[in-house]
Amino acid sequence: MSLPALRRLAASVLAAAVLAGLGVHSAQAQIPREPGGKTRAARQAAQKPAEIKYPDATRSERSAKVSRKAASKLQKALDLQRDDKFAEARAEAEAVLAMADATPYDRAVAAQLAAHSAYQSDDYASAKRFLQQALELDALDNNTHYDSMLMLAQLQMEDDAYAESLATLDRFLSETRTQKPEHLALKGNLLYRLERYQDAVKLLEQAAAALPERNDVQQLLMASYFELERPAEAAQIAERIAARNPDDKRAQLNLAAAYLQGDMLDKAAAVLERLRAAGKFSEHRDYEQLYATYLNMDGKEREAIAVINEGLDKGILKPEFKVYLALAQAYYFSDQPGPAIEAYRKAAPLDDDGETWLNLARLLWQEDRIPEAKQAAQQALAKGLKKPEDARKILALPGGK
Repeated sequence: MSLPALRRLAASVLAAAVLAGLGVHSAQAQIPREPGGKTRAARQAAQKPAEIKYPDATRSERSAKVSRKAASKLQKALDLQRDDKFAEARAEAEAVLAMADATPYDRAVAAQLAAHSAYQSDDYASAKRFLQQALELDALDNNTHYDSMLMLAQLQMEDDAYAESLATLDRFLSETRTQKPEHLALKGNLLYRLERYQDAVKLLEQAAAALPERNDVQQLLMASYFELERPAEAAQIAERIAARNPDDKRAQLNLAAAYLQGDMLDKAAAVLERLRAAGKFSEHRDYEQLYATYLNMDGKEREAIAVINEGLDKGILKPEFKVYLALAQAYYFSDQPGPAIEAYRKAAPLDDDGETWLNLARLLWQEDRIPEAKQAAQQALAKGLKKPEDARKILALPGGK
C-alpha cells in the first residue's frame, strides 16, 4: 500500500475510533445537516449498527465510551485534526495519555489520535509507537483494533522492517481469521520482499485470481514468477495486463521484459516496435532495450542500426561509448565496413582502455587500409591493452607508417 493510501486508511480508522468513543456513529458525521436538524438519512445512519469487518475474530468484542474527564480533550483533538492542525491535536491526545485517571479506553483512543497526527506530520516512528500502544491497551472495538494492527503492519513494511511487519500481519491474520484477497496480497508482498518467492506465489496466486483488475497484485505475482525462473507464467500475466491497458507504456514494457525473460525475442521486439511506431519512445532505455533485442537476434542488425540512428537523431540516445560500439558492431555484422569504421572511430576515444582502438585497427587492416590501421594500433597501445602484442603485430605490417 502506498503512503497516500495509508493516509486515507489512517484518517478513516482513527477518526472512526474517536467518534465511536465519543458516542457518535462514524457514518453520521459524514452526512450533511439541514437547517433545523438532521436529515432522514442522517438519522437512519445513526441508528444503523456499524459493519462488522472481522466476524470470525478470536478476540471478544469491546464496548466502551470515553470518560467525561477525557471527552473534551479528545473532541478538541479530533476537531484540530479536521482543521489539519496535527501538532496541536497530538498535544491534546498526549495530554490524555498523561492523565493519571484516564481509562484504558481513553488512552487507546488518545493513542489512535496521536498516531494519526504523527503520521500526517510524517513522523512515522511515533505513529508506529502510538499504534502499538493502542493495541497493547486492548480496549478498542474489533473493527478499530484490527484496522490499527493492519495499519501498523503496513507502516512497518513502508519502513522496510519486513520481518517485523510480517510478524504483525501474521498476528492480524491469525486473530481475524480473514481470507480477504487484499490481506493475502499484502502478505505475499512481504514474502516477496523477504525473498521467500515460493511462499509468496502461493498467496499471490489466490489474491490475483480474486483481484484480476488489481495490476499491482498481478505484477507482484509476475515478479515472483521471474524470480523462480518461470517466465512462461510471468508472460501470461503480462499479456493480460497489457491487453487491458493497451495505451499504458509501462504495461507494454513489462510485457516486453516478460518475453525477453522467456527468450521470446521476436515477441519482445514486436511489442517494442509498436511503442516506437506510436511515438512512445521518450527515454534512452526504450531505444536501448529495442536495439539490444535486435542485436541478440539472428540477421536483425539492420533493424538495430535503424533504431540506434533514430535515437541519436532525436537526441534521446546519448552519444556515448556503448551506443557507438553497438552501432559499430551492427554495421560490421551486416557487412557494412565503411559505416562500421566510422562508428568505431566515435566509440574508441570514449572507451576506458585501448580495446576499441584495437578492434578498429583490425577492421582497417581487413580493409587493407594499413596506414590507418597502424595509427589505430598506436592509439590502442597508448591507451592500454591486455594483450599489446596484437597491436604490435599490426604495427609490424609492411606498408605505411
